[in-house]
Amino acid sequence: QVQLVESGGGLVQPGGSLRLSCAFSGLSLSYSGIGWFRQAPGKEREGVSYISRRDGSTIYADSVKGRFTISRDNAKNTVYLQMNSLKPEDTAVYYCATGLLVDRRTWDDSGRYPYWGQGTQVTVSS
Repeated sequence: QVQLVESGGGLVQPGGSLRLSCAFSGLSLSYSGIGWFRQAPGKEREGVSYISRRDGSTIYADSVKGRFTISRDNAKNTVYLQMNSLKPEDTAVYYCATGLLVDRRTWDDSGRYPYWGQGTQVTVSS
């Protein structure tokens, strides 16, 4: 049974930092990687970042490039999203997700991910 659990969200001031965690279990060796998505009120879910299971390569949305870093700890079955220089527009519920048919061309297509965590709220406000 595939399970993903996010943690680490909260309230932070603009310019601050947070580190999100995605603990996963039950994944077969066929899964492609882990993606982070976010959804703000009234907006569509958007891809934030992705890390490949095969080689650890990473991808970032232009809106977070240079500020966010995705990483993994294979021993702990956990993927992290370090978020620095946070802006009010980063406010959203953040989700991690995984699937079997994801690659560098499709990483931000939420329809490719059948397995999702419950989400963690990130609020950037003064």
